[in-house]
Amino acid sequence: MGPWTLLVLRVIFGIIFAAHGGQKVWVFGLEGTIKLFTSLGIPAPALTATGVTAVELIGGLALVLGVLTRLAAGLLALDMLGAIVLVDLKGGFFAPHGVELPLALLAGLVALLGLDPGALSLDARRLSER
Repeated sequence: MGPWTLLVLRVIFGIIFAAHGGQKVWVFGLEGTIKLFTSLGIPAPALTATGVTAVELIGGLALVLGVLTRLAAGLLALDMLGAIVLVDLKGGFFAPHGVELPLALLAGLVALLGLDPGALSLDARRLSER
C-alpha cells in the first residue's frame, strides 16, 4: 500500500470527525450538545457529550496529522460503536437516520487500527527519529 493511500484515509476521516467535534463546540455549544444527547436518551449526557466532543475534535485532528493514529482511531471507533448502538440502530440501515454512515466510518477506523499510520504521518517521523 502506498503512502498516499493511508494519507487520504487518515485525512478524510480526520476532517469528518474534527468537523463533527467542532460543530459540537462552535455551532451547538456544549450545552446544546448535552441537550441533544439528553433528548436522544444517551446515558450520562453531560459526561458523554463532553467526551464525544473531545474525542471527535482532538481525535480527528490527530488523524489528519497522523499523530497517535491508532489511539485516535480506537477512541473514534468506540465513539461510532456508541452512536450505532445508542442512536442509529433504531433508524434502520439507510441514511440519514440509520447505521449506514457510522458503520462505514467504523470500518475505516478499524482499518486504521490494523495498519501503520503511513510514511506521511507524524507517527512515522517520530518513530524514525528513535
